[in-house]
Amino acid sequence: MIYRSKAPLRIGLAGGGTDVSPYCDLYGGSILNATISLYAHANIEPTTDNRITIEAADRHETQVYEMADQLEPDGKFDLVKGAYNYVVKHFGQVPSGFKITTYVDAPAGSGLGSSSTLMVAIIGAFSEWLQIPMGEYDVAHIAYIIEREELRMAGGKQDQYSATFGGVNFMEFYEDNRVIVNPLRIKSKILFELSNNLVLYFTSTSRLSSTIIEAQSENVKKKDEKSLEAMHQLKKQAVMMKEALLKGQVNEIGPILDYGFRYKKQMASGISNDMIDNIYETALKHGATGGKVSGAGGGGFMMFYCPGNSRYNVINALNDFGGEFRRYQITDHGLVTWSI
Repeated sequence: MIYRSKAPLRIGLAGGGTDVSPYCDLYGGSILNATISLYAHANIEPTTDNRITIEAADRHETQVYEMADQLEPDGKFDLVKGAYNYVVKHFGQVPSGFKITTYVDAPAGSGLGSSSTLMVAIIGAFSEWLQIPMGEYDVAHIAYIIEREELRMAGGKQDQYSATFGGVNFMEFYEDNRVIVNPLRIKSKILFELSNNLVLYFTSTSRLSSTIIEAQSENVKKKDEKSLEAMHQLKKQAVMMKEALLKGQVNEIGPILDYGFRYKKQMASGISNDMIDNIYETALKHGATGGKVSGAGGGGFMMFYCPGNSRYNVINALNDFGGEFRRYQITDHGLVTWSI
């Protein structure tokens, strides 16, 4: 038997950064995101030997470990180790050795939530194999606990919930890890228009998001007024985006993205740089009405809202920067698991 799972990556449309502690604990955070047709995959094959084989097929890396109650995180395959350790601690030892193979359709540091989405997929594969009953909130919360508390990886809360629930969601974040996911009922033609007009551009650079996120958190702790006001405005942006999508006001999407990006750059240093600013301004000059850098910033993917048929002018203009464009569709499903 092979036990499989896949979870969708996401694009953050508004409110990015307000899901990060301590801001959301003190003021409450709001995020609007959508899952897309790029995925993190996890596959588990039980084996007859007493070993655990971990393979990251996209990175061409493999490691073999002897079966143990706990695998020591050491910077290699820590997401798999963290998930395995949690499963053994809370649900009991696995029945045999196994091989787990992972693959992500976007590179690490891309800004599409790849690490957290992979964590969700790994948990999904274990739950499918071991028949562990979990609801969406359970999977997302466990993924968050493993990443942020047990492995101490810096980051927010939105990625685990978007990957698990899927679709277009308005999410609210509060103290004590309380999260409310509000699925939005958006007309199909609006979603088609959003996918058509929102161009996804990979800058061909990755970045270490934890450094930017740690700086952002530190600004909240020391009550930096400029940074805090930027986060308040981004929370407001999430509500603006929700209303525009629900009312079908597609011409407002670009300006709302632009509004958010200009405030996002004020949250912490490193979110933007000369390269990103140059790409952004070039896109605006050729027809985009707004956009943003995905995730924490600093590199990875950027998005541009290109109304009418301006996407082609924007694509041609950005070809000179050496990045690449990714086709995608907005999906209506989150984590899925199955066995064969």
